[in-house]
Amino acid sequence: MSKAVFIRNASQLVTLKGTSASPLVKEAMSELGIIENGSIWIDAGVIQEVGSDAELFEKYKDRLGEAEVIDATGKLVTPGLVDPHTHLVFSGSRENEFNMRLQGATYMEIMNSGGGIYATTSRTQAASHSELFTESFERLNQFLLHGVTTVEAKSGYGMEWETELKQLEVAKQLNEKHAIDVVSTFMGAHAVPKEYKGNPDSFVEILIEEMIPKVAELELAEFNDVFCEQGVFTPEQSKRILEAGKVHGLTPKIHADEIEPYEGAELASKVGAISADHLLRASEKGMKAMAEQGVVGVLLPGTAYFLMAESANARKMIDLGVPVALSTDCNPGSSPTVSLPFIMNLGCLKMGMTPAEVIAAATINAAHAINRGDQIGSLEVGKKADVTIFNVSNYMKLQYSYGVNHTNTVVKNGKVVVRGGQLIEKLSVSKN
Repeated sequence: MSKAVFIRNASQLVTLKGTSASPLVKEAMSELGIIENGSIWIDAGVIQEVGSDAELFEKYKDRLGEAEVIDATGKLVTPGLVDPHTHLVFSGSRENEFNMRLQGATYMEIMNSGGGIYATTSRTQAASHSELFTESFERLNQFLLHGVTTVEAKSGYGMEWETELKQLEVAKQLNEKHAIDVVSTFMGAHAVPKEYKGNPDSFVEILIEEMIPKVAELELAEFNDVFCEQGVFTPEQSKRILEAGKVHGLTPKIHADEIEPYEGAELASKVGAISADHLLRASEKGMKAMAEQGVVGVLLPGTAYFLMAESANARKMIDLGVPVALSTDCNPGSSPTVSLPFIMNLGCLKMGMTPAEVIAAATINAAHAINRGDQIGSLEVGKKADVTIFNVSNYMKLQYSYGVNHTNTVVKNGKVVVRGGQLIEKLSVSKN
């Protein structure tokens, strides 16, 4: 049984109270539920009470001896950050492509020349299970040091069953062994393998008839994703893949309208996707359809920044009623970062979001994008005790002082795992 934790006297305590039922939209994304001089009492890994420091001190003063007391004076306390779109499990890096891009090569040109996803696929196919685990475990450590307590992890660097299986098994092991919760997505439809370039429908059949049923049978993923993009999977192919996943209990997600307008946002709404991600070129019609169906728009401004592209129109989406979330899109080719706080900075600086909106987008809306809104994403009684404490006095300063890791303390499932910006331990043992 973990020790009780008493977080005291935060300058601002961002609760996002009352947001578990559905993601926030429009003006509600700015309603953070802030408590000045706020405190939290945590026991058995669960939030027991949230309120003013005076109220909680009076109630729990006789139990202080049994608790780890954290003085948050002058600091900002938020729900643990949630990253709902990553390609966590991979091997290698692609800094050479960064140089190519700076000289004018496009994403698709690099990919079609054998780089891009194909380069990482080759490295990931060659890596052993233990090598993938070790590399990915260290990435999770870095996520934790940046205040992230839950991540989604996609497969997709296999393009054949053995490597897809290896990625999903590593993600499952990471969820068991690391403090961070890892939520798995099957993305066998990340790209068309080179040997199927002349006949992509044959690969689609393999995904539908062989891979998806195996993933479901082995219970290795909760979601099924597809890269719906010109030159990758068509809207028709994408729909078949996503509908096949639904038959086997996998909830649809979709990489939509990243490079070209391709009706990805519309497709997400038609198939009942929990989220549509990227959306740099999404149409207004697609945005409105997403708003009507409550599809979360997971925006990835770090990817646009790294690819030197125009960012998604977050302001328009929010005004239309799309529930917007933010993510790093951590991957070796188009967004090699683990800093969700920096992504939040970009949300303000590159997409016109307000400091309040990016907090909501990286907590409760991100939680809803991975079907965890009832468990995490807000500081409410009964939820998991996932909490991040920042070395700033208010939420606006977190965005004003950009490009800096302000994370001071992280509590995950009621346990302090980061203190003073340092890991408490090497996190090499089971979280249980």
